[in-house]
Amino acid sequence: MPFTQFTNLDFDQIKTQIKDFLRSNSNFSDFDFEGSNFSVLIDTLAYNSYINAFNANLVANESFLDSATVRENVVSLARTIGYVPRSKTAAIARIKLSDVNLGATNDSTPKFLNLRAGLVCVGNVSNTTYRFSIPEEISSTRVVDIGGTSFAKFDNEISVYEGTILQRVFRVDTSQDQRFIIDSPNIDSSTLRVYVKGPGDTTLGRKYAMVDNILNIDKNSEIFLAQEVQDEKYEILFGDGLFGRKLENAQIVTAKYLVTDGQDGNGPSQFSFQGTFEKPESNGTFSFFTPTDNITITTVSNASNGAEVEDVSSIKYFAPRLYSAQYRAVTPRDYEAIIGTIFPQTESVAVIGGEELDPPQFGKVQISIKPKNGTFVSDFDKSQIKNKLKSYAIAGINSEIVDLKILYVEIESNIYYNPAQVDSATSLRTNIISSLNDYASNVELNKFGGRFKYSKVSTLIDRVDNGITSNITKVLVRRDMKALLNQFAQYELCFGNRFYINPAGFNIKSTGFTISGFTNIAYLTDIPNKNIGGNLDGSLKGTLSVVSKNNKNQQVVLVKDAGIVDYKKGEVILNTINITSTVSENNIIEVQAFPESNDVIGLKDLYLNFDVSKSTINTLKDVIASGEDVSGVVFTRDYYTSSYSNGDLERK
Repeated sequence: MPFTQFTNLDFDQIKTQIKDFLRSNSNFSDFDFEGSNFSVLIDTLAYNSYINAFNANLVANESFLDSATVRENVVSLARTIGYVPRSKTAAIARIKLSDVNLGATNDSTPKFLNLRAGLVCVGNVSNTTYRFSIPEEISSTRVVDIGGTSFAKFDNEISVYEGTILQRVFRVDTSQDQRFIIDSPNIDSSTLRVYVKGPGDTTLGRKYAMVDNILNIDKNSEIFLAQEVQDEKYEILFGDGLFGRKLENAQIVTAKYLVTDGQDGNGPSQFSFQGTFEKPESNGTFSFFTPTDNITITTVSNASNGAEVEDVSSIKYFAPRLYSAQYRAVTPRDYEAIIGTIFPQTESVAVIGGEELDPPQFGKVQISIKPKNGTFVSDFDKSQIKNKLKSYAIAGINSEIVDLKILYVEIESNIYYNPAQVDSATSLRTNIISSLNDYASNVELNKFGGRFKYSKVSTLIDRVDNGITSNITKVLVRRDMKALLNQFAQYELCFGNRFYINPAGFNIKSTGFTISGFTNIAYLTDIPNKNIGGNLDGSLKGTLSVVSKNNKNQQVVLVKDAGIVDYKKGEVILNTINITSTVSENNIIEVQAFPESNDVIGLKDLYLNFDVSKSTINTLKDVIASGEDVSGVVFTRDYYTSSYSNGDLERK
């Protein structure tokens, strides 16, 4: 019997193996399989084997988290290690309500006023109206008398969630294997509220707490867990009498939850009030209250942080990491996994232990987050993240969330082409920029620890069009410095990559700005430290200066010793200075340098971004390839540019 490869999944290979097997039998040694009807039977057998092998392989793949593709299977596998995929997340806006007129002050004036749970206001974005609700009622902070009229004041900011509050009621039947499944697929599980009451209870019942693990839970704990089941629906799980209180027969379970549009709800900034108030009565009940004055809503922060249900790739990434963290934040990897689950808008996160900071700050964790929509995390979101981290972090460890530091990579590229093979220089440049933008969206770039690979970019440019003969591309790095106008301040920019040192200087360049005492536009530049012989002294450091230009375009030094450049560490430190204005918008001064290596890495808390929009792309005719200069007479450095930096003073 010939050797048989039983793992083959190809139809033709299986068919060949069947023929080889039959030929091993003397009755079929000289049989013409293709010329007989027997070939139909072989095809049928091969096809059946092919289908069975494919299904077996599919089943095997779906049995492992890293190879599974069907969402229900991925969710089920993640569940075995205690991971609950994130549901849709409602966009949240923060608002303040104007005072509510309660009428003339008298003995019946209520001591407080409730804003009912449910619809509060509506907002619009892109000609679509979205409803914003609160999951639980909110009471006024106080009632004041002003000129004989009482007003209920809601002094605190109110967080309103995009979506509609719904309710599902279950009756417990212990005689059957009962499941409590919420039919709505678009719920925000973080808004889920569960109440349990006995048959004779006239209230909503006792509120159960949602947990994500069974740590510190006993048999009397009134808790529930929520897990995703089929079709992105959620099931409520209760205790079994050992871990958590067990439900009793005929009890009533009420689940209140928010159905949301997820990320579509992001954006509304103006809201109109649609809520309902309740006031307490003397008999202990509440009655509806309609204010005589219109309620004005002041927007504190626009609706944001809405997100879609966690996708399969995210589940496969975070599930094992959260399992490894075991619901405690100790290592940086633990923090990265936990932050990704508690803040759904996280695109990338960098966590640095205090011992890695310069100087070291023991007992501290520095966290930098790149949100999916936008650049910075709001102060409110920072506060929310820190509060949620407290239940995971070790006592004595202080977590600090710092603003995002973006390391921009730009290129200056001269691209040479044969005009006989290119339609036009304009269309060629357009195609090159389009290809670069595609590469700029690559996952290996846009993240902490991302890497810009020079060879890939250079090769990418050459492959855009067959008419391109070569390219000479410079790489530069940039940080945007936010200037504090009209106040003395120090600035430090870390690039995380070693700088190229041109002994003549001009390694550091900036966009224009003005400083106190001078009206001319100023720029940053540098001079490397040198020894008495005029050569580099080996310190790999330089002096930062603030310079300007006179009417003859000559350099004028405004501040000679303005700071320090550390070429080895890739740091620019600007001493105390009073900046009064900037040429760029939003008080930004763009500071650039040329890296020593054309491969750039976003180290530690630096988020790497390839900025094509501010890159320079020049298309130049290759006069040798075109035949205009066969002898190479004009082949000079003036035409075929160098890959090194130039001596221009300012950043263009």
